[in-house]
Amino acid sequence: MLVKDARVTQIIFLGLFLLLGVSTRDWTVQPDLILVVVASCLITQWLLSSVVEYAKRSGEYTLTNIYSELNILISPKVFTSLRSALITSLGLCLLLRSNSPETMAIASFLAISSKFLFRHHDKHFFNPANFGIISAVTLTNDAWVSPGQWGTDWWYLLLFLGLGGVVLKQVGRWDTSIAFLFSYGGLEAVRNFWLGWSWDVWQHQFMSGSLLLFALFMLTDPRSIPNSQKGRLVWSGAIAISTFILQHYFYLSTAIFWSLFIISPLTVLLDMVWSAPRFNWLRETKLQITT
Repeated sequence: MLVKDARVTQIIFLGLFLLLGVSTRDWTVQPDLILVVVASCLITQWLLSSVVEYAKRSGEYTLTNIYSELNILISPKVFTSLRSALITSLGLCLLLRSNSPETMAIASFLAISSKFLFRHHDKHFFNPANFGIISAVTLTNDAWVSPGQWGTDWWYLLLFLGLGGVVLKQVGRWDTSIAFLFSYGGLEAVRNFWLGWSWDVWQHQFMSGSLLLFALFMLTDPRSIPNSQKGRLVWSGAIAISTFILQHYFYLSTAIFWSLFIISPLTVLLDMVWSAPRFNWLRETKLQITT
């Protein structure tokens, strides 16, 4: 039986991916940098969640009153939110690279802060890990992303599809990954045919572990993507088109991350056009288990 909260399942799988990357792909990921990322994400989430929870109860942000309500800092709701922060930290460890603890801390702080700063109707619309990656790459000189770090081994492909499928079944967001992969794959197939290349080139592109990790885990964050299925299909297609353009016309190797960042605000408009209930981790997971 699956863990009721899909966040716990995702934490286990992302932790496994990180362990595999370090042990089988010879990643030069320093343990102290991993600790910096995890600690920065958890502390930022804990403090900001406590402030927001207090504001909801009292209606105001005052330092004196926050200290007088220390019980908020250890409330179950605040601690439960740390699961999402841990997912963000693992995503940053898997995708973002830097030799500077300060840079990784900045990326972690901005990733979590984005959930509290960029909101519409009490819903954040940027993927936190993606926001942290783009922020670090843009604001610092020693941060980078390595899209080819997973190579193209078949067993990584099967592992990502299998474990990603488990998480998507729990949260019910298969449509998002499928829409993106089919749209992007179709565009690449047309380009491949137009250039007269063999289909081995097209196949090689879709054996990228980083692409699958992005499509199955980052692109499908149910708390930041459109609520309705129609909205998610349009949103995924827009990201696929943007990725194709940025990759082949602007030669960005990190096109998938920039595309998600650019298209993310579209979530607000799509939620207005197609109204649907907002995702709730525990409620949605229970529905998936009972059915």
